Amino acid sequence: MKPITIVGAGKIGLMIAELLATGKSYQITLIDRDENALKRVQQEVPSVKTRQIDAQDQSALMTAFADQFAVINSCPFDQTRNVATAAVAQQVHYLDLTEDVASTRAIKKLASDAESALIPQCGLAPGFISIVANDLAKKFDSLRDVHMRVGALPKYPSNGLKYNLTWSTDGLINEYLNPCEAIVDGELVEVPPLEELELFSLDGDDYEAFNTSGGLGTLCESLAGQVKNLNYRTVRYPGHRDVMKLLLKDLGLGERRELLKDILETSIPVTMQDVVLIFVSVSGMRNGLFVQETFAQKVYSRVLEKNVRSAIQITTASGICGALDLLVEGKVPNRGFVRQEDINLSDFLQNRYGKNFLIGEHGKENQHFATDAPRNVA
Repeated sequence: MKPITIVGAGKIGLMIAELLATGKSYQITLIDRDENALKRVQQEVPSVKTRQIDAQDQSALMTAFADQFAVINSCPFDQTRNVATAAVAQQVHYLDLTEDVASTRAIKKLASDAESALIPQCGLAPGFISIVANDLAKKFDSLRDVHMRVGALPKYPSNGLKYNLTWSTDGLINEYLNPCEAIVDGELVEVPPLEELELFSLDGDDYEAFNTSGGLGTLCESLAGQVKNLNYRTVRYPGHRDVMKLLLKDLGLGERRELLKDILETSIPVTMQDVVLIFVSVSGMRNGLFVQETFAQKVYSRVLEKNVRSAIQITTASGICGALDLLVEGKVPNRGFVRQEDINLSDFLQNRYGKNFLIGEHGKENQHFATDAPRNVA
């Protein structure tokens, strides 16, 4: 059993620990500064060891990482550099879930002379969405458009935002406020968040999508010079974007992040009854024809190991657990900076954790479904 340390005992950290413990291939230690969070882990996954350590304490992290095979960082994005630096210093493999562009650039710099593998962005978006998009893109002689859409939504929306908190509030605010990368007419550009609104229907339900930061991962760099248009947008129920623009821009809460976080966490309930939508469309030339291929999937919350887990927990944790397994199996590079595009989609979906992306409602394997093409409205 390989020794693994997970940093961060929140909703996703707990889910990662549970999945890895169920697989029985790893000896798991979970660290966090919050004693109550660690107690919850001990109750729900008793086979996991816990240690109370602050992720800002570099010395304590380095001690905790000694003799580990890998470190999984499930902390908020502002702790990325601390954890990654300690892992590199101990020559331990590093995996995280960050969607923060600046944090990923810092990891890439750390990886330039690292003896271990640094694999950031191993979640859903960025993460699995990049693996899918790259796999589709390889099937074309030349590319025109790569469109990526992902949403984690409540099954039963019941408030004005038509939304429930399903993952990190800090991460949500970050992706709604930071500039977004895209390729437009062959040029790498930054586009504003919450803009380029589009509407589409999927399985008979109506949705909207708009720019958010971080979802492309490293694809802009990987596909530079190959694709005419590349973009990522977050999916929500219609009307959500307008309310968020009111809060963030008109009321100025985008400049008062701590206040905004407090308002959201005290006003918008968490739900475990959610659905994750994944939609990737790639078009280009193949054998002289202009063609399009689409990957579309819905993943629902369900019971795992006697506990109800949300769809965003399942997909995010499965992404990083699958990447860890593939690292152990030698199916991804074991040194330096590793992109999600370096992961083979077939290998990932055949993995015991990657298979969770193919399970839809009622625990049945989904067939990819059709969708009306998104249409821009703003």
